[in-house]
Amino acid sequence: MNYTATSSTIIKAEPEKIWSVLMDPETLSQAFFGAKVDTDWQLGSPITWTGEWNGKPFHDEGQVRKVEPNRLLEVTHVNHVLTFDLVPVDGGTEVTINQTNAASPEEKEHSEANWAKLLETLKGIAEG
Repeated sequence: MNYTATSSTIIKAEPEKIWSVLMDPETLSQAFFGAKVDTDWQLGSPITWTGEWNGKPFHDEGQVRKVEPNRLLEVTHVNHVLTFDLVPVDGGTEVTINQTNAASPEEKEHSEANWAKLLETLKGIAEG
């Protein structure tokens, strides 16, 4: 059985501001725990994450699957699909991250905690 990890927050910024943070390699790297994210954001283009996690180097690969500026970004990451959904709400934008294919409830919880941290960093950048 596969599980979907979901994390969401309200960011006091317009979707356009949050989108620009997601599209900028430097700010996106900050949100992705220091990983270098490399892609041109074109539909079907490759995307890579390179960095260090828990003291071990990694190089993950995926593909850009959906790009709807200021609204939706979907990429594959290893064997997962990551979706960033931006929805305008009173006072800002609700940003939700979904990650498919968590193998267990424990992996789902772990992923949700990581995405919550990423959203907090994204929030700090977009609101700052």
